[in-house]
Amino acid sequence: MTLEALETAGVRGVLHRPPVSNGDAFALTHGAGANANAPLLVRMAAALAEAGYVVLRYDLPFRMARPKGPPFPAMAARDREGIAHAVDALRKLAGGRVFAGGHSYGGRQTAMAAAENSGLAAALLLLSYPLHPPHKPEQMRTSFFPGLRTPALFVHGTADPFGTVEELRAAMTTIPAHTDLLVVEGAGHDLKSAPAAGILARFRGLVCYPEK
Repeated sequence: MTLEALETAGVRGVLHRPPVSNGDAFALTHGAGANANAPLLVRMAAALAEAGYVVLRYDLPFRMARPKGPPFPAMAARDREGIAHAVDALRKLAGGRVFAGGHSYGGRQTAMAAAENSGLAAALLLLSYPLHPPHKPEQMRTSFFPGLRTPALFVHGTADPFGTVEELRAAMTTIPAHTDLLVVEGAGHDLKSAPAAGILARFRGLVCYPEK
């Protein structure tokens, strides 16, 4: 696996090139308090690249604008534009399918972008989807779920304060696309104990199924 910096057309990140490519690619982005160098993204990108995927882990526009601090709600649409730019850049580098996803806020914005444009990615990898703010289950972030037509794998820890596994399972029933849920026992929002190999195996199982 080789690493190289990528900065072009509003996209900034790190490209992982596999020893032997399978033709497919992954665009992965970070949560609200992190950047493209978040440990979870680095670990997932390395595992995916070793499995043959070209991987781009990249910064969202809000992080490109400032090195620290959370995203502003008013910039969410711009962050989704950044996701589309990253996927487009990656599509030019890979001849096969392009998958997209991310951790927490990055996964949420990626899923929203896919709901707005069903052709954005072939499938989604959503790590610790932030179902609602901690201790505020009435503020569900799922209004777009019925419009999501892209297959998605949710990876969620049983100790995640942004939503319980039961809440997530219930919310996933409103998504018309094929979905799957990988539960990580004892894991918090950071998914430190999540096995990258297990996530990859489950994701491969997901993309073998046709869309509903």
